[in-house]
Amino acid sequence: MTPTHDHLRWISTFLDAQAAELGAATNTQLAYARDLKDFATWLSGKSIKFESATRDDVESYLIFCDAQGLAKSTRARRLSAIKQLYRFGFEEGWRTDNPAIQIAGPGRDKRLPKTLSLKEVDGLLAASRAVGRSPSDRLRNTCLMELLYATGMRVSELVSLPVAAARGNPRMLLIRGKGDKERMVPLSPPARDALTTWLEKWETLQEDGWLKRKPVSRFLFPSRGKEGHITRHRFYILIKELAVHAGVVPSKVTPHTLRHAFATHLLENGADLRSIQTLLGHADVATTEIYTHVLEARLQELVLTHHPLAKDDD
Repeated sequence: MTPTHDHLRWISTFLDAQAAELGAATNTQLAYARDLKDFATWLSGKSIKFESATRDDVESYLIFCDAQGLAKSTRARRLSAIKQLYRFGFEEGWRTDNPAIQIAGPGRDKRLPKTLSLKEVDGLLAASRAVGRSPSDRLRNTCLMELLYATGMRVSELVSLPVAAARGNPRMLLIRGKGDKERMVPLSPPARDALTTWLEKWETLQEDGWLKRKPVSRFLFPSRGKEGHITRHRFYILIKELAVHAGVVPSKVTPHTLRHAFATHLLENGADLRSIQTLLGHADVATTEIYTHVLEARLQELVLTHHPLAKDDD
């Protein structure tokens, strides 16, 4: 069963409004589209329209999702998408109520983010200087990794960095995050050195391309692909290669674990949550508070491992 034309019209109009009014990022748009199309497919199978769906219908759909074995986080996200769709429908006058507004979400499983030790991060940074098909690839890889660990950027922010963001003050980097919000992040000395070296190489490569009548890229990490910069997928593969070279378990290493390592290591060294929130680009400090749990877990492990009273009697 596929969604009806009316279902798709609702979803399409809602997504257009999200993009125009809230500046919703592409990944957010795609997530909304997937979740709402799944709900629409379920409604179509029962010959129910968005206009006539009741609270019981929405709750039945959530029970269906639970029976499918979907995680709490997935069900919570789908309910959120449905609530926003119906809020939009109410504001547009398509409905006189929001049937999902009083439905409580399933909550989320509190999972601590995976992170990396300083030794593991050092190994990955060292590997970035050795892995690559050419000297320019190795300079680029070094810059990618140093910037990621020094700033805690999201991988989408990193790979799409415009070269203009790296110009000017060499101690700061301008990052455009979710919702087109900009933030300035300070760079560590190793990151500044890696960026300066890569910019010099970037200039040479672009000049060579210009002599061959190729357009100058506006991206710091250009690629010949349609996006114009290296993709998240390509960087994901690269970081796994670096993990193997560094002797770090590859399953532990993703772009996001380096983001987590950035925040956790700052917290361990005395940084306050508000500062970390600003650096990570979190809209709500509650999102940043998860790192306090990471630190608490580490401290607890330290006590249980090393405190003499925590040891079992022989």
